[in-house]
Amino acid sequence: MYEKSCYVFRNGQPEQLRIRNYTERDIEALIEIQRECFPPPYPSELWWNREQLLRHMERFPAGALCAEVDGRLVGSLTTMITSFDPEHAEHSWAEMTDNGCIGTHDTEGDTLYVVDISVSPSARGLGLGKQMLQSAYELVVALGLTRLLGGGRMPGYGAVQHEVTPERYVDDVLHGGRRDPVIGFLLHCGRTPLAVVRDYLDDEESANHAVLMEWRNPFQ
Repeated sequence: MYEKSCYVFRNGQPEQLRIRNYTERDIEALIEIQRECFPPPYPSELWWNREQLLRHMERFPAGALCAEVDGRLVGSLTTMITSFDPEHAEHSWAEMTDNGCIGTHDTEGDTLYVVDISVSPSARGLGLGKQMLQSAYELVVALGLTRLLGGGRMPGYGAVQHEVTPERYVDDVLHGGRRDPVIGFLLHCGRTPLAVVRDYLDDEESANHAVLMEWRNPFQ
């Protein structure tokens, strides 16, 4: 099981961060984080529910992480293992993750796949997302996997989809011609774009596109 403690800073003041595996006693707090992160009109049926969270803990407990700041649960990161062929990158989030239930988790795979990462609005700006992804990178190394992979939203693309292709949009972000909050965050976390995936998720802001971004295990 995984547990790590360090400090984050709010207005210059240190607060203790603890990242650990989530358990059944955390379920209500994890669902509340989903409510805070995805308020209406986002459909509540797309929040994590108790059954899904239990499946995460049952199928891959090592990949079910949560973050506490000064004892309060404020973030979660859910992952699974899959096999990935860069030559055949097209897939949807639902197909890859079994609609979030991770029934597709494969212990013989080579890739740690990010199913979801969520940070409560009350804890944003503390660097929790980056710290949780660092914990996932550590899991990649510990398990001897090849990479961490996940589909990053492109929330700036929907507004310009009639002007540029999604590939050009990502290239513009990489070369400083545009800004995108999600792609930019993942780049700052050490992730590298691999491919644009169409119809990845029902996401109007991204015109249903995502960019697959990886972190490769430097020890392989």
